[in-house]
Amino acid sequence: MLQQDIDLSLRGRWTSIPSMGLLQLLKSQFLCHLLLCYVFLVSGLLVNLLQLCTLPLWAINRQLARKINCRLGYCISSQMVALLEWWSGTECTLYTDPESYPLYGKENAIVILNHNFEIDFLCGWTFCERFGVLGTSKVMAKKELAYVPLIGWMWYFQEIVFCKRKWEDDRRTVIKSLHNLRDYPENFWFLMFCEGTRFTEKKHQISMQVAESKGLPKLKHHLLPRTKGFCVSVQSLRGTVTAVYDSTLNFKNNETPTLRGILSGKKYYADLYVRRIPLDSIPEDEAECTAWLHKLYQEKDTFQEQYAQTGSFPGPVMSLARRPWALLNWLFWASVLLYPLLLLLLWLLQAGSTLTVVSSLTICVVGSVAVRWMIGQTEINRGSSYGNKETLLNNN
Repeated sequence: MLQQDIDLSLRGRWTSIPSMGLLQLLKSQFLCHLLLCYVFLVSGLLVNLLQLCTLPLWAINRQLARKINCRLGYCISSQMVALLEWWSGTECTLYTDPESYPLYGKENAIVILNHNFEIDFLCGWTFCERFGVLGTSKVMAKKELAYVPLIGWMWYFQEIVFCKRKWEDDRRTVIKSLHNLRDYPENFWFLMFCEGTRFTEKKHQISMQVAESKGLPKLKHHLLPRTKGFCVSVQSLRGTVTAVYDSTLNFKNNETPTLRGILSGKKYYADLYVRRIPLDSIPEDEAECTAWLHKLYQEKDTFQEQYAQTGSFPGPVMSLARRPWALLNWLFWASVLLYPLLLLLLWLLQAGSTLTVVSSLTICVVGSVAVRWMIGQTEINRGSSYGNKETLLNNN
């Protein structure tokens, strides 16, 4: 009788749990995170190895090597997009001009993103993915990232612009890297965080002190933009890039999304406002270009304030449907890598010694910790110190 009561109680609990609630519970489990990390790490290292094999091809057929590396890089970056779009189910709403919409993905562009959230780079990648330029997207990243496995090594072969964040040393390197993109064989987007570092209250306070000392209008939702990198990018890519996409990101319900939340399957609602600005309308003179960028950030601040007051950006909402390729790419790697892992685990449990089993589990845990460490580097409280008064004065 007691056993029957227990069975009925357990059955009632399970039937009372909605299917979506059960799925969410599954996504939050450590074992699922471990498997996601395993697929990402192993597939990423295999892709890095394949990219390394393309080195001889660069001397023979540079354009073919570039096209191959675009596809190989997509195999890594699209897994992150799949995590956002398909695993967490995060919804992305695009506010933009209907006349500009057909041009997205059909031209080279500089994309200016605000830097307020831990996953803003991932939302930028999602924007690229939905218009078919994720594999060719470029960024300006700090030099240290070139030595980080998976993403950093992938970026090296994708001709990402690396810099030391010391403009006296960076100027020549940045110009050379940008000039190399002039004959790029496919449409690309060059993503820029002109603020240089992620928004925090401390950095904002310092930034506004610099704004006051320079007689610039104060911003409420942004840091002062670093103008030198932007001006050089516009000058170097003029004739190659046809437009600047001013992009402002925010999240509904005042949420502050995290990569850990995405990994646990938490769903967010992102709103992205994009304005297309023809590059020809941006002044060529450096001083005028600097003033133009400061004015742009004053406008971006107005858009963010409007969002805070109304919960939406100006302009119509355009359909931005998910593409299946990121999910299919992840399913491919999961199929290739999880099956042999399952066979290995079964063999270890049946025939392996205790030491072998413990060693294998340790390797899995170390891999998980490594990915969690990389995730931790995106957290706002781990942001760089590139926001002090000296660097702001030197880069504006």
